[in-house]
Amino acid sequence: MKTNEDILNLKFKVCDNIEYMVDKNGIVTLLEKQDHKIQSFLRKLKFKIPMYKEIELDEYCSTVFIMLNGKNTVEEVGENLDLKYGEKVHPLYERLLLFINHIYTDCNYIEMIN
Repeated sequence: MKTNEDILNLKFKVCDNIEYMVDKNGIVTLLEKQDHKIQSFLRKLKFKIPMYKEIELDEYCSTVFIMLNGKNTVEEVGENLDLKYGEKVHPLYERLLLFINHIYTDCNYIEMIN
């Protein structure tokens, strides 16, 4: 099992195959391609199924997602969040690690660098 210090020194980056947009307010919208064979079949039958599912992240998640660039450690991301949002993001590391774990293991939006 990794120690807390090991976890805080991890670096993540957004996977190359993930498409996303950032609006003028810094809000990230993930574009998840819907290319399942059933969806393709239904599109051929003229059903209106969008090619992409849009997932809009909130302000905090967008900030974290943009900071996961392969250069910042988890600790640096947490420090930046604390400076930017203060008490609003506390308990900081519990929430941050839960979000990073979700987008790493469940969604596969990011990959570990070191």
